[in-house]
Amino acid sequence: MNIGRASKASGVSAKMIRYYEQTGLIPAADRKSSGYRDYSGTDVHMLRFIRRARDLGFSVADISNLLGLWRDETRQSAEVKRLAQAHIEGLEAKIKGLQDMAHTLTLLANACQGDHRPHCPILQRLEAAPDGEDLSIQPRIGAVARLLQ
Repeated sequence: MNIGRASKASGVSAKMIRYYEQTGLIPAADRKSSGYRDYSGTDVHMLRFIRRARDLGFSVADISNLLGLWRDETRQSAEVKRLAQAHIEGLEAKIKGLQDMAHTLTLLANACQGDHRPHCPILQRLEAAPDGEDLSIQPRIGAVARLLQ
């Protein structure tokens, strides 16, 4: 099948299929005499695997490792679980960071009167933050609270 049909069947855009081929995540498709790519059912199955892994937030490098494990019938499931656990830890760290940012921004938004006056604690805090300070870090919330008083 051509790249359009493979894209539709797998749920992976044609642009991403080309990218995955270019980066070596998937092998280059066979070519017809016309020069068009020709994808097999096995190729589409692999693209679906990749799409599902991307839907779970795995990086291209992790997907490459997962594909290698998927193809290796002598693998131990412990290897797959280790990769999944590491990804879970990364996701949980991102979630924590987002929650910290939301908490900090909530404190700032609650301190802002949102009226006709120009005074705005949100803008003041952004202006006063030293270079490189991450306002989303939980321990710094005490500093934000002091600023708001």
